[in-house]
Amino acid sequence: MAKSALFSVRKNEPCPQCGAELVIRSGKHGPFLGCSRYPECDYVRPLKSQADGHIVKILEGQPCPECGTVLVLRQGRFGMFIGCSQYPQCEHTVVIDKPDETAIACPACQQGHLVQRRSRYGKIFHSCDRYPECQFVINFTPVAGNAPSAIIRYSSKRKPRRA
Repeated sequence: MAKSALFSVRKNEPCPQCGAELVIRSGKHGPFLGCSRYPECDYVRPLKSQADGHIVKILEGQPCPECGTVLVLRQGRFGMFIGCSQYPQCEHTVVIDKPDETAIACPACQQGHLVQRRSRYGKIFHSCDRYPECQFVINFTPVAGNAPSAIIRYSSKRKPRRA
């Protein structure tokens, strides 16, 4: 595959600041578009891939609230989401898989509720929905119960150990 086929960039796209040609450059956070007259002109723009989540279904009759075009159901690396069909120009998204909220009050702050979340390695944990004000985290499924406050205000269900 040729390098020109990796990105869909118009040929000879002009720099908005100085009018010189924009070129694809590589940085520590991935590829980006930068001005060919770099030391004199410091214009940069992130180069976003067109294939950010493939389209599963077109949602007819539901216009995008930002640009008015049709919304689509997409499958991304973090699950299903609804996004605008004009993705690179309009970045409107709606998350479908909301975290599961339990009816258990947070034992640390008594104001929030425990919410099921997934770590970056895929492990499930429960934390307070008032994060970052409250940083309570538990690695097990919480179970509501009235225990004396001197001991523990909650108990948790653990999976049985394997032999």
